[in-house]
Amino acid sequence: MGSKEWRTHNPSGSKRVIVTKELPGERWLNILTAADCKIEICTSPDVLSSEEIIAAMGDSCDGAIGQLTEPWGDDLYAALKAAGGTAYSNYAVGFNNVDVDAATRHGIPVGNTPGVLTETTAQMAVALTFAAARRVGEAEQFLRKGQYKGWLPSLFMGNLLWRKTVGVLGAGRIGAAYAHMMVEGHKMNLVYYDPHQNEDLENHVVNYSKFLESQGRAPVSCKRADTIEELLQEADCVSIHTILDDSTHHLINAERLALMKADAIIINTSRGPVIDEAALVAHCQKHPDFKAGLDVFEDEPDMKPGLVDLDNVVIVPHIASATSWTRQGMATLAASNVAAILQGYPAWQRPDISVFLEGEAPQAAPSIINADALNIPIFEDDATS
Repeated sequence: MGSKEWRTHNPSGSKRVIVTKELPGERWLNILTAADCKIEICTSPDVLSSEEIIAAMGDSCDGAIGQLTEPWGDDLYAALKAAGGTAYSNYAVGFNNVDVDAATRHGIPVGNTPGVLTETTAQMAVALTFAAARRVGEAEQFLRKGQYKGWLPSLFMGNLLWRKTVGVLGAGRIGAAYAHMMVEGHKMNLVYYDPHQNEDLENHVVNYSKFLESQGRAPVSCKRADTIEELLQEADCVSIHTILDDSTHHLINAERLALMKADAIIINTSRGPVIDEAALVAHCQKHPDFKAGLDVFEDEPDMKPGLVDLDNVVIVPHIASATSWTRQGMATLAASNVAAILQGYPAWQRPDISVFLEGEAPQAAPSIINADALNIPIFEDDATS
């Protein structure tokens, strides 16, 4: 299986599943064990190449769980199919690393892990927002270097976001959760841009604003921007929550950065290439009052030259979903996808996946991206049949 170290769980299982990274928790292992799977797990922290993954599959492999750092394209799905494989799950909610069309051509269902990252990722976006706004990274380094000589009136003055305007690019589950946190927690007016109107979000802000007024407090507002440019010009801080595809690659470029306020804040917890990182570096160098918070990078794990030297950029190593509950939940969902497909179960395809996280789960795959294309039946219970 190549030079990387692998370990085996449940060696007596009749179905062979490879997992390209160690995953947290035990529930996911129990799920695959109950499905009579022999689970082979790569213990190396290094990103596996396609050649290494193909070697690990060998000539007999029923399913696989892969990572967003791996390019799952035609070569890997062809190899999985040739090895007798019928199931794959991405250990992520996003799947820009997956060629879904290629998987479908080879008859491989592709699972992902939605629903457990929402609040966790939104929380990290909030953390980055205020770390950037209040210059937490700069202040910490200043203190650790022994440069603090006592309180000063002008030391590390940052941005007060209370009652300002928050912009959200992409108002899906995570973007909407971030909006709720900023509007409710910090009484910010919301402007969002999304190809699809989020009526639930808009109605919530309207109702919350009425509540504030009933308490004698100033209202808040919500507006769906007609263009990205409109949002960027109005917002004091902008958080990106889009998918990554051809339409969103370098969505934020030099021209759009130039539209933002001189002391605005931009946050990215989605995918690195949504921002032209070189353009961001140049903009932050030219505008020291402008701030950014990044959990993801264009050439991850590498960063564009100059980024690491910028005091007005907060950087963390792709940890937005890194809470124990979320990462274990992702493992549970990924394993449930593979185990269900190997056992011939239907697809769940419902927004609420909490039933898979504890207790006895439904006999279904939580989320299969290409279920319709592969004519996989949708789960029905007594209430829906």
